Amino acid sequence: MINMQKSRVLIIAGSDPSGGAGIQADIKTVTALGCYAAAAITALTAQNTTGVFGVMEVPPAFVKQQVSLVLEDIGADCIKTGMLHNTKIIEALAELLSQYNDIPFILDPVMVATSGDLLIKGESPVNAMQTLLFPLATLVTANIPEAKILSGINITDTKTMIKAGEMILTHGAKNALVKGGHMDGDVVQDILVSSDGSFKIFEHNRINSRNTHGTGCTLASAIACGIAKGGSLKDSIIKARKYVYEAIRTAPGFGKGKGPLNHLVG
Repeated sequence: MINMQKSRVLIIAGSDPSGGAGIQADIKTVTALGCYAAAAITALTAQNTTGVFGVMEVPPAFVKQQVSLVLEDIGADCIKTGMLHNTKIIEALAELLSQYNDIPFILDPVMVATSGDLLIKGESPVNAMQTLLFPLATLVTANIPEAKILSGINITDTKTMIKAGEMILTHGAKNALVKGGHMDGDVVQDILVSSDGSFKIFEHNRINSRNTHGTGCTLASAIACGIAKGGSLKDSIIKARKYVYEAIRTAPGFGKGKGPLNHLVG
């Protein structure tokens, strides 16, 4: 049974009509893990498992209005952001979320889709995200391509993953999770780097699967669920990684490209 007093997750992200990533994946994840999902949409995309073919932006003022109305009425025990397509949306959200800095905030800096398509315009949004949103973030989750962009470091091994995480923290985030799914090898490592100077390596055996569409969205939302329920950051990451692992392992195999996960595994 959902504990309505401690389970509200507000997602701020783009829409994926194929259902594998974005708001759709987020809502399925949050619901499967026993939390209440609220969602504000930042962009509409035209995509499927083979790629992203179009993006329609939502006006920043309307994004801010969506978020504000939810927080004023329903509230949230954790906020998770995904695709923030342009600088104006980032600026609008930063202004609003700075008023709610008592709510844990998971920032998934969605820049590159699983298909390899770019979901962010140029360097300006990256700089705005680093300057305005990172200082508000409890956790920044970044895959290898995103971590390279955010840190300026060429990531080739565990040591450089940690270094990239440390560089991300210089912008004010409390913690950074550098995800190693894009690295070669039979073992996948994700590394949590914290502002107290510590780091924690999480490992699991790689599943050789093409069904990895939306893994980043799913993981960040699963972590947000753990936090919303009152769990520690490390425990939330451990549980979220297990959920994503099983969701990949039991994926339905839909689509011609990078297929979606089985979000109902939770």
